[in-house]
Amino acid sequence: MRILIVEDDVEAAGYLAKALREAGHVVDHAADGEAGYDLAASAPYDILVVDRMLPKRDGLSMISTLRAEGNHTPVLVLSALGQVDDRVTGLRAGGDDYLPKPYAFSELLARVEALGRRPRQQDIETTYSVADLTLDRLRHTVTRAGREIPLQPREFKLLEYLMQNAGQVVTRTMLLEHVWEYHFDPQTNVIDVHISRLRAKIDKDFDRPLLHTIRGAGYSIRDTGPQTA
Repeated sequence: MRILIVEDDVEAAGYLAKALREAGHVVDHAADGEAGYDLAASAPYDILVVDRMLPKRDGLSMISTLRAEGNHTPVLVLSALGQVDDRVTGLRAGGDDYLPKPYAFSELLARVEALGRRPRQQDIETTYSVADLTLDRLRHTVTRAGREIPLQPREFKLLEYLMQNAGQVVTRTMLLEHVWEYHFDPQTNVIDVHISRLRAKIDKDFDRPLLHTIRGAGYSIRDTGPQTA
């Protein structure tokens, strides 16, 4: 992949660029937010790795401007600010992932590779289907066996994320990050409550369940039974 690092710490940027190149990636570097914006806006990159606190233009301002201009290149935000509110601010500014400093390179590489596997904005599906359950993102509707199922906004977002990852185990942490954006105490049972409500709506009146609890791991939308006539 072609990766742009926007980092004012030259030593840290050099180490990161060298490690990414050794992992097989092509890497460019910008030392401030203005230079980073100019490169990101004018050249095709697969991933942007952006420090939050930059000279000339801060990282979040740079990301917000790119997003407003229709640039959907995945962004990993790096920052010494690692509290929940800081992460939420970074994600809301347009970041796709947020990694607090100090970090292990192995984790950064894993996150970069995960972002690289995501479909680009223009390639994102507008409908998801598992067995006879269908979610339409554009119409904001959910149907099962042809019957429309009304969902509350949070339930819809929860189901959408589960169906985007159909067949895979989605952990509670993943739901915190992508559905609730950390906006509640992780010790509460809000996830369990919403999963229970969603299950009652999409599974209760049908012949087989699609929403499964994977004990000790998380949740999964999957079809484990044969189609019925």
